[in-house]
Amino acid sequence: MIQDSKDRVEEEEESGCDENRPSKISKTSHNNTNSEAMNGKVQRYLVAIEYIGTHFSGSQQQPIHRTVIGVLQDAFSKFIGQPISITSSSRTDAGVHALSNVCHVDIERISKRKPGEVLPPHEPDVVRRAVNHFLQRDSDVTIIDVRCVPSDFHARYKALERTYFYRLLSGPEPLSTFEKDRAWHVPEELNIRAMQEACRVLVGHHDFSSFRASGCQAKSPIRTLDELGVCEVIPSQYFPSVKDREQHNKVSDDLHGCSSNSETDIPLSSLASIDKVTTLSEDVGFGKRRSHRCLVVTARSRAFLYHQVRLLVGVLKAVGTGNLTISDVERILNAKDVTAASPMAPACGLYLGEVKYDLSS
Repeated sequence: MIQDSKDRVEEEEESGCDENRPSKISKTSHNNTNSEAMNGKVQRYLVAIEYIGTHFSGSQQQPIHRTVIGVLQDAFSKFIGQPISITSSSRTDAGVHALSNVCHVDIERISKRKPGEVLPPHEPDVVRRAVNHFLQRDSDVTIIDVRCVPSDFHARYKALERTYFYRLLSGPEPLSTFEKDRAWHVPEELNIRAMQEACRVLVGHHDFSSFRASGCQAKSPIRTLDELGVCEVIPSQYFPSVKDREQHNKVSDDLHGCSSNSETDIPLSSLASIDKVTTLSEDVGFGKRRSHRCLVVTARSRAFLYHQVRLLVGVLKAVGTGNLTISDVERILNAKDVTAASPMAPACGLYLGEVKYDLSS
């Protein structure tokens, strides 16, 4: 029942949809009001945060459920001593993580010794350290960066593009305790080359109706997917094996054995390679876990449709397991109907990786 409740209140993990952008008139009115409220003492900060989404009911504030923005607002309120409102760049579902989500907040620094006296704004690093102090009990969210921005800088509307990552762990072994709720465990072997070929079909400017959840209210299903790719990486919970340590020591010895003006090159074959890390068949010894193959799907665009990334990953996974062909992917894209797509990938493997801005000014 709790999980059903979470599902009903999930926000969009792939944000930036047009349906939530206010009309031109209301947006202008908001900016005017905001400008009037700003007086040289009120400072707008752009705040980058990371979080583990497992125990959050999404990022956007809700009346009852624990959310990222709700926890963040409480910490800011404790820091400045008054209620505060935070606006995020991208909304994420329950269970979705963020390596870097961004929000903005307006702070007026009031003296605690002399109530009513307005002081110069805090330095960004002071804000970061102070709010992180109040977030210590909520260890699943942390501020990683803070910057002062103009009063009309909007975390959502000024975003140039968003990058999402999706982690899949492939292999028959049970998922490690350290990886639970951090990736999608796929017991089958995944054909990465077939998945990469499917990405080439889906990348670019398309009608993505087949990759748009029924709850999406965007006016248009047309989106430009600037990047869609899949690659194999070292699993994040990786510690060097005996073979890796011996390899590293050999390379170190070779480097120390070369004089500073020697033209001798270290053979590439002596360097550690991530392709040799994963092993599913060899005997790793008692009490040691066999590694999973870790595949990461990267999706980059200015804006995404509701659940678009997770629906894309669902199709790519089906291609990787051989349940779908490249022709099937083309058929699903052209169907312009979400019922034609494969089941959506779970939230646990999705990470908001970056929200990009032009901060040159």
